[in-house]
Amino acid sequence: MQSWRRKSLWLALLTSWLLVLLGLFPLFRLSVPTSPRAGAPQGWPHWLDAELLQSFAKPGELLEDGPRPPQVLRGGSCNWGACFDTSKCRGGGLKVFVYPAAGPVSETRRRILASVEGSRYHTLSAAEACLLLLLSPDTSTGECDPVPPQWDGGRNHLVLSLHPAPCPRTFQLGQAMVAEASPTVDTFRPGFDVALPLLPEAHPLRGGAPGQLRQHSPRPGVALLALAEDGGRWHVAGTDFSACPWDGRCEQDRGPKQTHPGATLPNATFCLIPGRGPDVLHFLQALQAGCIPVLLSPRWELPFSEVIDWTKAAIVADERLPLQVLTALQEMPLTRVLALRQQTQFLWDAYFSSVEKVIHTTLEIIQDRIFGPSAHPSLLWNSPPGAILALPTFSPSPSDFPFYHLQQGSRPLGRFSALIWGGAPGQPPLKLIQAVAGSQHCAQILVLWSSEKPPPTRWPKTAVPLTVIDGHRKVSDRFFPYSAISTDAILSLDAHSSLSTSEVDFAFVVWQSFPERMVGFLTWSHFWDEARGGWGYTAKRTNEFSMVLTSAAFYHRYYHTLFTHALPKALRTLADEAPTCVDVLMNFLVASVTKSPPIKVPYGMWHQEARPPPLEPGGPGLRQEPQPAAQNCINQMAAGFGHMPLVSSRFRLDPVLFKDPVSVLRKKYRSLEKP
Repeated sequence: MQSWRRKSLWLALLTSWLLVLLGLFPLFRLSVPTSPRAGAPQGWPHWLDAELLQSFAKPGELLEDGPRPPQVLRGGSCNWGACFDTSKCRGGGLKVFVYPAAGPVSETRRRILASVEGSRYHTLSAAEACLLLLLSPDTSTGECDPVPPQWDGGRNHLVLSLHPAPCPRTFQLGQAMVAEASPTVDTFRPGFDVALPLLPEAHPLRGGAPGQLRQHSPRPGVALLALAEDGGRWHVAGTDFSACPWDGRCEQDRGPKQTHPGATLPNATFCLIPGRGPDVLHFLQALQAGCIPVLLSPRWELPFSEVIDWTKAAIVADERLPLQVLTALQEMPLTRVLALRQQTQFLWDAYFSSVEKVIHTTLEIIQDRIFGPSAHPSLLWNSPPGAILALPTFSPSPSDFPFYHLQQGSRPLGRFSALIWGGAPGQPPLKLIQAVAGSQHCAQILVLWSSEKPPPTRWPKTAVPLTVIDGHRKVSDRFFPYSAISTDAILSLDAHSSLSTSEVDFAFVVWQSFPERMVGFLTWSHFWDEARGGWGYTAKRTNEFSMVLTSAAFYHRYYHTLFTHALPKALRTLADEAPTCVDVLMNFLVASVTKSPPIKVPYGMWHQEARPPPLEPGGPGLRQEPQPAAQNCINQMAAGFGHMPLVSSRFRLDPVLFKDPVSVLRKKYRSLEKP
């Protein structure tokens, strides 16, 4: 009897489990959403359980429920692997050819052309190009370009538009990539298209205005919110902002402050930006002002979202939850606010402050797709100085660059390579070689011989390897990335420089704490000359300086790669024509990357008293006072960079007990204080 009851109980349990499984299976199918296809028109959802539901309308009738604006036809099934031929890029990397304009060239197109032609990717031959760039017509001309001759269905093409096109295209985009300003999420193809920012018409070509944030932490009494309004205006809400809806209209106004288009953004902590199209331009304004963007259900793709981690600089919130969003903003920790505001300033300066940076960022993203695993990691895109200034051809590892030791908690180790630029007639710099070779941190000595006469046959014997490299008469050759340099640190020297071993040792120790900066002995300072209406620089001894001479300076070897491959050729040619300009150009480069001044270390005055007289123009030597003919190069370089990157400083690092009235035995660098 008990056995029969037990069997009946098991049978009932099995039957109930079978019924439960059969009943829940359709429910499981209901809970699995479908992922929308990029680029496909989003109509009614496609239910997975369509066969279980009764249809009361035909599928064609559902899509015509309301008027839909015409959309550009794109290859919905296109992705990077299917619609781009990377085999064309294997030889010389990414090479970009720009189709010439069919009609008059507008100002916007001129800026784009100048940005592409100034990059290291530009080529004049369509045959050797890896990417063919087609510029979309802008609002000023109103003319549509015809189909390019090498269109080939759009394969390996990029259609670029910084502003909305005034006329529809007469051809289908096919397999072409699209880089347009603020594309909608339903037409954007992730991993294939590139989302650009919506730039104002007067956006600068290069350089650009710096971020307007003066204090990262909000001060007491500063408005918490700024609401975006139509016409490029902003509305500042006070501490009581519960009466302000998302559209920016405050019914119960308690003394608000409004800004006019083009004016400086008010000093607010958060900027509420609705997700509709006309408010896209407010996004860049908020970034420049250091106001944390709070995007309310955005319907457009964030610019460069493929590589930029916007969670570190912006907040995406649901516009249907206003009270919860405002409460979260009020209770946000100050450390989080500080981190977000700092990131807005970095992103603005690195990728958005000029047309040139926007175009170069677009090309850098496409090059990363070509490189694949050896492309920029996320740290290089989202940390200063940015991926544009961190060339992947140098190294794919962030630890090899001088900028990321602080984030990784590391410090550059090893020793340095001394690079002596020589070529003047006479004996080799025996005393300088012996002083440098005597340093405990020296790994090798490289002599760059840049003279028409052959180098000496006999060189002094040193404890470290000494190598002679054949160079040219160009001064910029001293900053070429020679493969013989085996260390991260470089001590740049002239043949007539004069240093002691203690000075070299202490300067290298200082550089290890600041590997991204230049550490030098002799300094120059720049100033604004009201009489001439331009910049000038001088070697007069003052407490303030902004440049160190490369005739005796430590820096990271990565700057040789940047100098050779990132700087425009016109600037390097300018430095070759005036030898003193090469110091200015190298300081411009490092300052534009680090946004910091160089570091000065002690230099004995007896070196300057004993140095030989100045050499002929163009010859190497310890250059002190800039020549009058070379004074104008600083203005030409400032125009080439688009701004003045040099930063002044009064900071000098001395050893412990330097010139203190204590026993010499207690001092580590004793020979620095020569009696």
